[in-house]
Amino acid sequence: MKFFPSFLLSCLLLISGGAFAQTTTKVKTKGPATETLQLKTSAVCDMCKARLEKAMAYEKGVQQATLDVPSQMLTVTYRPDKTSAAALTTAVQKTGYDANDQLADDKAYERLPECCKKTNAVH
Repeated sequence: MKFFPSFLLSCLLLISGGAFAQTTTKVKTKGPATETLQLKTSAVCDMCKARLEKAMAYEKGVQQATLDVPSQMLTVTYRPDKTSAAALTTAVQKTGYDANDQLADDKAYERLPECCKKTNAVH
């Protein structure tokens, strides 16, 4: 006799749990699109590499930033819905480095260590 009420209660819980499981919907969202930007910089050493990659990591929307020191090319993968190529170019300039044909911010450039200034040869 005690078995029947507990059996009825457990069946009721299973049915109600199944109803909740059917009402939830899974929304598949497509992964955010990314774009790649390449900038010719005035970076000359591994300290420059660390400084630029760290600065880009703090920029909103940046997924990855890598500087190839010998070619002085900074490759930035970013989400265009979060930032723009112009904003990233400005961020490089505010770090103290040239970005393509645009010169570095003067105050930021003066704060760079001597080995990171563009008067030094690539080393």
